[in-house]
Formats: sequence, structure tokens, C-alpha cells
Amino acid sequence: MLSTLDAVIDEQGRAVLAESADLCEGRRALVIVMNEPAINVAETALLSEEALADDWNRPEEDEAWSHPEQLASSYYGSADAWHAIERQ
Repeated sequence: MLSTLDAVIDEQGRAVLAESADLCEGRRALVIVMNEPAINVAETALLSEEALADDWNRPEEDEAWSHPEQLASSYYGSADAWHAIERQ
């Protein structure tokens, strides 16, 4: 089966995969080098944040996301306790 994997070719010609490939053994690969610079994933997220902000920062979104925090507060005693557990 063919798989498409995102990668960046560094200055030394080494391919660095954006995510791990779950392969049971080594495989041949065909590399297509695109005529555009590599973009860091974090940079891509930052660039899309402004475009998505209009949708994220609506009262309807705040209401939709308040329910999980209310559940966490009632179960764990406070939203802060839930966030502390979530970070572990």
C-alpha cells in the first residue's frame, strides 16, 4: 500500500519526517522536492490563528466550551484542579 508522508529535506539532503512512520521494515520511497521553502508546523498554526479567530471568538463558541469546564468543576471541585490533572 502507498502512503504519503510529509517531510523536510535539510541542507545536507537528509529527509526528516514530520511524524513517525509505522513501518514493520525498511521501504523504498519516492521523494518529490517542491519548489517552496519548508514551513515549521508551529508557524503554520500561528498563520492560521488569525483566520480562525473570527470563528473561535464568538459567544456561541464560549458557550459550547463552557460545558466541559462546568463538568470538570463539579467532578474535580474546580476547573483549576481539572487543568492541573490535564497537564500531567
